[in-house]
Amino acid sequence: MTVVKDSGARATLPPFGEEHEELRETVSRFVAKEIAPNVDEWEAAREFPRELYSRCAELGFLGLKFPEELGGQGGTHLHDAVWVEELARSGGSGGVAAGLNAHTSIAMPPIFNFGTEEQKQRWLVPGIAGEKIGALGITEPGAGSDVASLSTTAKRNGDGYVVNGAKTFITNGVRADFLVCACRTTEEGGHGGISFLVLEREMPGYEVSRKLEKMGWHSSDTGEISFSDVEVPAENLLGEENGGFKLIMANFAWERLLMAIGAVGAMQRLIETTVAYASDREAFGRPIGKFQAIRHHVAEMATRAEAARALTHNALRLFHEGQDCIQEVSMAKLMTQRAVLDIADQSLQIHGGYGYMRGYGIERAVRDARLGPIGGGTDEIMKEIIGKTMGL
Repeated sequence: MTVVKDSGARATLPPFGEEHEELRETVSRFVAKEIAPNVDEWEAAREFPRELYSRCAELGFLGLKFPEELGGQGGTHLHDAVWVEELARSGGSGGVAAGLNAHTSIAMPPIFNFGTEEQKQRWLVPGIAGEKIGALGITEPGAGSDVASLSTTAKRNGDGYVVNGAKTFITNGVRADFLVCACRTTEEGGHGGISFLVLEREMPGYEVSRKLEKMGWHSSDTGEISFSDVEVPAENLLGEENGGFKLIMANFAWERLLMAIGAVGAMQRLIETTVAYASDREAFGRPIGKFQAIRHHVAEMATRAEAARALTHNALRLFHEGQDCIQEVSMAKLMTQRAVLDIADQSLQIHGGYGYMRGYGIERAVRDARLGPIGGGTDEIMKEIIGKTMGL
C-alpha cells in the first residue's frame, strides 16, 4: 500500500517496504502475462495445468517464506502476503489462486512448522520445487466447522497406523501427491484426540472418490477422498500424536488472514475494472461514470475496500510481529469476505448485461467470492471467535 507525500512521490506504508513493492511489480507482470490470458480456458477445463506449479517454482513464488536451505527464498509471511494479494488483483481467478495457495500456504506450512528434518526433505523440498503438490485434509462429509467431530480414524497397527474415513471439499484433492490429513487417534471425542498424518496418493486404499463440481473456483480441482484400510508408517506422523488441534489452530490463523488478503486484491481489481468501464461506456450521450448514481456506487465500493485493506493489513502487521491477533484476523476475515461479495455484485450492476455475460470477468468474480463467507471458517464461526475474545 502507498501514500502520497507532499512532494507528490509515493511512499510505502507498513507493514510493506520497498523490497515488497518490487516483488509486487514482479508478480503483477508474471500474472498479467502468463495467468490472466489463460483463465477462461482453464475455467472451461475445470483445472489449470500442473505445469503452472513448476513455472511458479522456477520464479521462486512457491517458496517465498521458506528458508533457502530448503529451496525457498528466505523471505517472511509479508512476501507471501504480497504474492497472494497481487495474484488476486492481477489474475482475476479465484480458482487459480486457490489451487496455488492451497499448496504453498495451507498444505506446506504445517510440515515446515511441525515436521522433522526428514519430513521436510520428503515433502517440503519437492513441494517448493513444484515437483509434488500438497493439500490439507480436514473437512469431512459430516464435519466442517465442528473440527471436534472428525470421524476419520487412524488406529495403531504395529509401527504405523491404519486410516479409514473420508474427506471432502479438498482443494487440490484430485491432483495432490500428498495430503496433510487430520485423523482421530483416540476413541474419545473432542479436540484432544486429533493427530495429523501425511498420506500419499500411491498408498493402497487411498482413493479420489470424485471431482466436485462447484458454483465458483472452476479452474481449481476440488475433490472428495476416501480411505479404506490405508497403512501409514509412523514416520508420517506430523507433530505429536493427539496434538493435532494445536496444528489446526496455528494453520487457521494464517489461512484466514490469506483469505482476507486475497479479498483485498480482488476488490482492487473489481474497482479498477468498474472505473474503466464506467469511463468508457456511454448512455444518453455521455459516459455513465458522469451520472451521480454511478459515482456514488463507485465511491462506496472504494471506501469499503480501503477500510477492508486497513483492517487486513493491521492484522497482517500484528501476525508478522508475533502478537496475539486472533481477534483482528477473525475481524478481517469476516469483513473482507462479505465486502468483496458485495463489491462484486455492485460491479456487476454497473456493468449491466455485460457484467452478467462472460468476458469482463465480473460474473466469475461474483461466483468466486461467494465461497468466502463459508470457507476457512464461516461468518458465524468468526463472530463466535470475536465475541469470545471480547470476554462474552
